[in-house]
Amino acid sequence: MTFADHFSAISAGYAAHRPHYPDDLFDFLAGVAPARDAAWDAGTGTGQAAVGLARVFALVTATDPSVSQIERAESRSNVAYRLARAEDSGLDDGSMDLVTVAQAVHWFDQPRFWSEARRVLKPRGVMAIWTYVTFEISPQIDAIVQQFYSAVVGPFWAPERRQVETRYQTISFPFQEFPAPRFVIEQQMSLADVAGYVRTWSATRGFMNHHHEDPVDALLKDLTRAWGTQPRRLARWPVAMRVGRVA
Repeated sequence: MTFADHFSAISAGYAAHRPHYPDDLFDFLAGVAPARDAAWDAGTGTGQAAVGLARVFALVTATDPSVSQIERAESRSNVAYRLARAEDSGLDDGSMDLVTVAQAVHWFDQPRFWSEARRVLKPRGVMAIWTYVTFEISPQIDAIVQQFYSAVVGPFWAPERRQVETRYQTISFPFQEFPAPRFVIEQQMSLADVAGYVRTWSATRGFMNHHHEDPVDALLKDLTRAWGTQPRRLARWPVAMRVGRVA
């Protein structure tokens, strides 16, 4: 199937280094869904959101168009991984209590996806999308990472990335929207973890493909000076969520 494939070549790193979402995010979604029978996670990647949903929903269907991503997704007994585009899921009409998209809806053909989500959702079913930009550790470390994000790999971010940077507020969201709490991803990271995570950025891959060198090596030299003596430090990603119901 044809799609903008930014991550198949780095699926192993994506599975190892992309952050997992907090339990309270999934508890919130389970609480607002009309039931906890069935959820669909579109653009699941390697399943970071799907496994969170699996704790609070009886059955989770998780789809992605990348064979490599699906092959490396985290296994759970009540998660069914399927190869499919978000705009053409193959799911039954009115079969889902909840549809989620974690850090991926900016890659979708959104008008087609909204129609697909409406088709598969039950009456009063819930649609939730969320995103995060970069992690926060300390002002000095954050400034170094932001310089790398904007100046070093910045020219290689796809235009769709702008929707992430505006926290999805510029997206037309055709559902009965209601407020979501503020969620924060928190994870202990070593310098090696930071390097692995930054190498999963689509812009980092774009830089590598263009220049045939790894820009993260130089980033690590700068970070090492600011990191201090701790082997691991707490990283925080503020999450921006939009959530609404079908009529």
